[in-house]
Amino acid sequence: MILDNIDGVLAEVLSLNGALAASVIDWKSGMTLGMKNNSNFDIELASAGNSEVVKAKMATMRSLGLHGAIDDILITLTDQLHIIKMVPSAPELCVYLALDANKANLALARNKLQTIIK
Repeated sequence: MILDNIDGVLAEVLSLNGALAASVIDWKSGMTLGMKNNSNFDIELASAGNSEVVKAKMATMRSLGLHGAIDDILITLTDQLHIIKMVPSAPELCVYLALDANKANLALARNKLQTIIK
């Protein structure tokens, strides 16, 4: 389970080309359980903000009567990619990854997250 090896999971995620920073977040409480940085990216502030993104999406799904689960949320910026990957074995957790869009491969990053997070 991810909680048993947060540092290992984050180190593996940050080995991706273009990885700026990553964290494990309890999106319900907004608490960051672990974070690592490859740059001066403010992962603590970004993690708190992105827990609100997950909360908003969950509320919208409830309002629409949708019963499926979120797999991941992708936010594309001009020069960055942000992936919020839900942890199926711990539904209150997600892994947040910020990538440099000019250096990263989105398909490889999503695949790596899928492989690591179970």
